[in-house]
Amino acid sequence: MLCLKQTKLRNWHQVIVKELLKLGKDQLSSKNIAPVEAELLLAHVLGVNRMELHGRIIELSGDEEIETRELFNQVLAERLTGKPTQYIVASAPFRYLEYEVGPGVLIPRPETESLVDEVLHQLHTFADPVSLIDLGSGSGAIAISIASETAGKKVVNVIAVEKSEAAIKWLEKNIAKHDVSVRVVQGDVANALKGIKCDVVIANPPYLPDGAQIPEELNFEPSVALFGGPINGMSAPAIFITAAVRLLKPGGLLAIEHNELQGPLIAAELAPDFESIACHRDLTDRPRFTTARRRI
Repeated sequence: MLCLKQTKLRNWHQVIVKELLKLGKDQLSSKNIAPVEAELLLAHVLGVNRMELHGRIIELSGDEEIETRELFNQVLAERLTGKPTQYIVASAPFRYLEYEVGPGVLIPRPETESLVDEVLHQLHTFADPVSLIDLGSGSGAIAISIASETAGKKVVNVIAVEKSEAAIKWLEKNIAKHDVSVRVVQGDVANALKGIKCDVVIANPPYLPDGAQIPEELNFEPSVALFGGPINGMSAPAIFITAAVRLLKPGGLLAIEHNELQGPLIAAELAPDFESIACHRDLTDRPRFTTARRRI
């Protein structure tokens, strides 16, 4: 009898989880928000990961059930205002790691993961130690991923350059969280690290044209990390490219992210100082970043 009661109780807890998930998905669908976000928000409220919602018995007391419903309704209301789920749960996945994020820092996107793949591939063309600078590092997703994924395999000295004090707080949190060796330099890309030369520069500059129509969620992210200037958004990328010219050794590698329309503009900007210019596509098969080598 006891086992039967326990089974019924566990089944009831799972019914509550399913009920809350349906409630969340129905509400989010009114704003065309993906159903998976309801799972992420409920997992956050319950203190479990998304997969545990489906693969683990979650037991709640009566008071815990009431509190869970209240908290879930609160985070749903936040999401319906347009606030990104990553800001609500204070976390965003990128490659093999989770990064702490929040107001003041750009949320890392899966589209950028392909850029990291390409840089990791080309690192093997350099002898150890490799010096690498991540310009406009933000949350540190690129710099930390490279430091983490090369640990014990290749000697890579990583410097993360970031101007925003708000973003640096998240950058330093993530470096400490993942216990990687990344040096943080606060400064403007245009003049940071004067006199320094390196093998690799990675840049994910603001590149949206000023005034571009953007999804509601992007209004919550720092505009300085999104908009690259008037007309075609190339003002900021041009500054990052000029910095790369100054920082890179002859034969050094630049990898720079851009939007799907800027490939030819980036190539034209690179042409005077770079060779082997190649535009690469992201996971959605859109032109997303360009690599080039500093002329010898």
